[in-house]
Amino acid sequence: MTDAQERFRNIRLQEEYDTHDPKGHCTMVLPFLRKRSKIIEIVAARDMVFALAQSGVCAAFSRETNQRICFLNVTPDEVIRSLFYNKNNDSLITVSVYASDNFSSLKCRSTRIEYIQRGQPDAGFALFESESLKWPGFVEFDDVNSKVLTYSAQDSIYKVFDLKNYTMLYSIANKNVQEIKISQGIMLLILTKSGGYVPLEILSIEDGTVLKSFNHLLHRNKKVDFIEQFNEKLLVKQENENLQILDVRDFQLIEVSRTEFMTPSAFIFLYENQLFLTFRNRTVAVWNFRGELVTSFEDHLLWHPDCNTNNIYITSDQDLIISYCKADSDDPLSEGNGSINISNILTGKCLAKIKAGNSFPNENECSQSSKKHMCASTVRSTAAEALEDITALFYDEERNEIYTGNRLGLVHVWSN
Repeated sequence: MTDAQERFRNIRLQEEYDTHDPKGHCTMVLPFLRKRSKIIEIVAARDMVFALAQSGVCAAFSRETNQRICFLNVTPDEVIRSLFYNKNNDSLITVSVYASDNFSSLKCRSTRIEYIQRGQPDAGFALFESESLKWPGFVEFDDVNSKVLTYSAQDSIYKVFDLKNYTMLYSIANKNVQEIKISQGIMLLILTKSGGYVPLEILSIEDGTVLKSFNHLLHRNKKVDFIEQFNEKLLVKQENENLQILDVRDFQLIEVSRTEFMTPSAFIFLYENQLFLTFRNRTVAVWNFRGELVTSFEDHLLWHPDCNTNNIYITSDQDLIISYCKADSDDPLSEGNGSINISNILTGKCLAKIKAGNSFPNENECSQSSKKHMCASTVRSTAAEALEDITALFYDEERNEIYTGNRLGLVHVWSN
């Protein structure tokens, strides 16, 4: 805990990047790509920061030179929808739609980080070209198992690919599949409800072998709030009913009162700790699989009412959560903006907080710095302005830096 407090103690606003190019990085790009728009996703890898704006523009910045290296939009009509860093082969995957296709199909491209560092975003190659990913088709990247799941709505076929080399492993052609949930080592197939039960199948993620199939009884006329799978535990919740935690090995059932466990807007499973996080009404809670509340956070009220995981970062050891939160009401400098809170997941304690009052750059440090580019700073925003309306957040664990993006398309670097 003291190590974490030390790590974040002196974090300050150090740098500012802008995804907006007033000249337009290509005069031919679509008009809305030339407009300033909010940051919706930030990914960092290998001293590079990638920021995706809601407009579909994605910019790459170097932490070494503090320069914008390039835009990742390779063609004038490309609108990038999401990013994924593939650590298996040190590449960035972009998922895009194109005006020439009426923005109807998802297209994926893999580009090695070293090419982007050289300003060659067009040196990547297309992925899953054989797949028709027209809406409501999708592609989902699974970091835990190093797999990719695609769904072609055209022929109702799911396919699983290896994230290391993009080879197809197997397909699932079952028109009764309503939803697929991926967990460590397994996939849960939720099939079409039949009368008073829902048929479920558990498959090996590696080869698609059916490990178990069974029916789970439901209250007939009640909406299913969620069905989630975590290793051997199945979590089922229906409207105004208790949470059920079923062990699929021996079918032992634990029920948690609906007054204790209310339906969350999002989950995050913590594989390292065998726990799960729930997000509801700006609050975060930690539960175990006996249905017991392990942690409620003492000072971690989220800024955004709808949980967006692009505004939350959980460290790879799953011991810290970093979020954009409501600032203290008694802090006059924080009026109108939030704070970045770093909390211990197991204890709920707030270990550090980046807020307007403690985030001014230290001029003495700067004048003595050997890194001149850190001092010839491009920061035009004050810390208070940078903490206003943060729309995306990412923590680079190697560099110990937090990157935030806001509604103006600016990216801020918080570092010590």
